Amino acid sequence: MFIYSLRASSIKFVGAVALSVAALIALVALVPRTEARDAAPVEAQGVEYVYSGIKTDEDRVKFLAQFGITVEPTALSSEEIKIPDTFDKVYVGYNEIQRAQGLDLTKYKNKKVMRYTYRVTGYEGYDGEVLANLIVCRDKVIGGDVCSSDVNGFVHGFANHG
Repeated sequence: MFIYSLRASSIKFVGAVALSVAALIALVALVPRTEARDAAPVEAQGVEYVYSGIKTDEDRVKFLAQFGITVEPTALSSEEIKIPDTFDKVYVGYNEIQRAQGLDLTKYKNKKVMRYTYRVTGYEGYDGEVLANLIVCRDKVIGGDVCSSDVNGFVHGFANHG
């Protein structure tokens, strides 16, 4: 017959190790995916578009050119914005535009990002002012749109331009 005894310090040690392993597993499960996965090109309608490595005006102009959108070479504005923690009706609708083009702003809730606005040149079928907005986080386009500056105008994703 074998008798094995545990001291309180042994039980505390095993408990601490078990708690640490559980915390590590929970942390791995809850941490968002890394930039390496996010840096992959997004495929839309059989064409791959590159959304990463967007650092300068020139990079942003080239990004839009992938979709056949020509813009003036410098941004009209650039500003830091915060994606809200809770989406209202407007953000839910705007995120639907993003999801239709393979993007999703919900991953960036409560984060500060940059919005760059460019004037579109030569938009077919529309004579008014057309703007392209890019939402960028860590040199990666995470959202954006093409829209008219008219109150009753239009807004759509990058690939749906006239």
